[in-house]
Amino acid sequence: MRDRRGEPSVTGIENRSGSGGSGAIDRRSRVAVLARRVSLCLARSAAVAMLVGAAAVWAAAGPVDATAQTPGSAASPAAGASPASDKIDAELERFRRMIDARDPFSNPGYLFVDRGSELWTRTAGGAALAAVCDLGQGLGKVEGAYAHLPRYFPDADRVLDLEGRLLWCMTNKQGRDAKEILKTRFSSPDHTSELEDLTAFIAAKSNGQPLTPPLDHRREKQARALGEAIYFRRQGPWDFSCATCHGAPGKRIRLQALPAFDDHRQARDVMRTWPAYRVSQNTLRTMQHRLYDCFWQMRLPAVDYASDVTIALTVYLAAKGAGGIIETPSIKR
Repeated sequence: MRDRRGEPSVTGIENRSGSGGSGAIDRRSRVAVLARRVSLCLARSAAVAMLVGAAAVWAAAGPVDATAQTPGSAASPAAGASPASDKIDAELERFRRMIDARDPFSNPGYLFVDRGSELWTRTAGGAALAAVCDLGQGLGKVEGAYAHLPRYFPDADRVLDLEGRLLWCMTNKQGRDAKEILKTRFSSPDHTSELEDLTAFIAAKSNGQPLTPPLDHRREKQARALGEAIYFRRQGPWDFSCATCHGAPGKRIRLQALPAFDDHRQARDVMRTWPAYRVSQNTLRTMQHRLYDCFWQMRLPAVDYASDVTIALTVYLAAKGAGGIIETPSIKR
């Protein structure tokens, strides 16, 4: 017999002690299997040690600085990108142009927009969101709402982004269970996400408008200040902060060029194009997922969906990207 890794199973070796000399064979087989497993454990431990050592070196050095050159090296063709990264980005941009040239609605992200449109008017918990949810522009109004988020909502007594406001409306206006909703907060090959679909639909209703998050209310200013503090706070096993990757131009992780939020143009280009259809993941993602994934990549504990932390970061980043003309769902790697 074999275990799930295809290795001989210690517990699955038959006991043939009844036949002549087979008891010794059985014992030798068990010893051989145990010895093999000890060897595998030692090899894996050595591999883990090597990975930990490499991670420590990488963490100390921080993200790759693509503008740094060794003596005698040629200048990089584009800051923040390797030749391989340039080729991937060029192909992705060619894909975007093909969609724009033929039919903008061939963008796979619009499948999520269409589902979100149906969900907005569908009754759940005794009411449709379109009848009970105010996104800041009036009850049920979606045109231009995304362009003016995150914002302070007096009824919730919180600053909320779009995803947070939708979750609040679902639980407080429709009377639904937050735990059940959050089970599908992010889509997967097995299921769609109501929150992602609704976010795609509502965000697309602000296309062509400038991102203009309000910062007049005291709580909005506090959220921005908190977001800035979190952005620069170094933490976790690698002592990373958001600014480690996004605080200066010319950095990348593997082949992925990283936007620098100190560059107003780059900050606008990021914030105006979420939510986005991720080609590599074959699904649509929102800013809540983007931040969740960043925390995961920094090896931090999983951050709660629509928490004060993720919303404060979104407020700060939206303020950095203010003025960008919204174009969603975009297409990203």
